[in-house]
Amino acid sequence: MILTITINPAIDRTITVDRLAFEDRAYITSSRESAGGRGINAACVIHSFGGKTLAIATSGGRSGVRLQKLLSSCGFPVVAVPIRNKIRTNLTITDKHGLTVNLNESGPPVEAEELSKIEKVIRKKLGRARWLMICGSLPPGVPPRFYAKLIRMAREKRVNTLLDTDGDALREGIQECPTVVTPNEHEAERLLNRALLTRSHFLDAAQRIRDMGAKSVILSLGSRGAIGAFEGRLIEVQPPRIDALCPIGAGDAMAAAFAWAMERKSGYQDALRWGVAAGTASAALPGMRFASLSQTQEVYSRVEVRRAE
Repeated sequence: MILTITINPAIDRTITVDRLAFEDRAYITSSRESAGGRGINAACVIHSFGGKTLAIATSGGRSGVRLQKLLSSCGFPVVAVPIRNKIRTNLTITDKHGLTVNLNESGPPVEAEELSKIEKVIRKKLGRARWLMICGSLPPGVPPRFYAKLIRMAREKRVNTLLDTDGDALREGIQECPTVVTPNEHEAERLLNRALLTRSHFLDAAQRIRDMGAKSVILSLGSRGAIGAFEGRLIEVQPPRIDALCPIGAGDAMAAAFAWAMERKSGYQDALRWGVAAGTASAALPGMRFASLSQTQEVYSRVEVRRAE
């Protein structure tokens, strides 16, 4: 089983408009709400691919009730850990040309006793898991070392870990040697405190992040694919050209498909090929949606993998 943890979930409201233009009006063509957060998104993808998954997420306030209602129809099991404060609401606005604006709230404060409850639930569920996906931002007041603590807990249970986060939580988590970390270009720039502009920059960044403690690194580059640093090798995975309609959530799809493929005993290289295919196929869909297995398979056949020289 692949276990996902989302300590800072959200109600994702996605609004599609005819066009986004500075200082001009736009007309709404559709609006939808969904349960959001990187770990929840990952669980949706894994489930749709036929994988076995369990999502753990916090839930508080009226928005938490709405979150649980939305999750009740997702088809996979969810453990909601109650917290006192209401969970956040995020807003994504996208147009038919793929221009997207993503506005996220920071999330509710989580108290120490609530963190202890979360740890207790995770520890209990780790016995059934092969992978733990630790996903998304930390809410205000949660120590940056919290994810590192979860990685150490999983390692003691011999469970693989995928860390998909940003900032201090990423920096601290890497020091506990997760199985794989999946920063995107901007997250890697903040982690390394340098701009990444060229292919050589990307290759060097993946290796530098691995040297910081991660066993493996996936550097996500959006429409340019990804760089993988695995077992002393650097590989480049390049997707086919597509007309991207909404790239929001594509990174979540990539991480989920990678873990799904690894659970099916794929090697790192093939698993990353699946990941890039899932992210690419999802970006081609309108709104914030995730590609099905069949849609991903079609893109997978056109994804190129090569060893970086």
